[in-house]
Amino acid sequence: MAYPLLDLRRLNIGVRELVTRIEQTIVATLAHYGIESAAKPDAPGVYVNGDKIASLGLRVRRGCSFHGLALNVDMDLSPFGRINPCGYQGLAMAQIRELIPNPPRLTQVQDQLVTEFARKLGYETCTIRAT
Repeated sequence: MAYPLLDLRRLNIGVRELVTRIEQTIVATLAHYGIESAAKPDAPGVYVNGDKIASLGLRVRRGCSFHGLALNVDMDLSPFGRINPCGYQGLAMAQIRELIPNPPRLTQVQDQLVTEFARKLGYETCTIRAT
């Protein structure tokens, strides 16, 4: 999970642009590992072969973003079989661990995601601080 706390006014972007940049970040991160993915215009998130690999949940208040994204890297996906993920009946969930032979560690994906997001926001360098 990632929770970018951003001042959208300072970045001079709107909510739709933020959503697009987050989706592009996830697509670029997955491409780094050889996974082809795409966003869907009618259903926020990122998909691999029709299965959802990343979900978005944003809130913007007074021009600042809260909440964020969830990228499935290496987890137990069985609970998703008991619900309709994102309100879509039959939507299957995917994760990096099941898509490539030698999946990266969570920290590697985290670092790549932060680096890609910084690029999408126009920064040339970034310092990664994880908690």
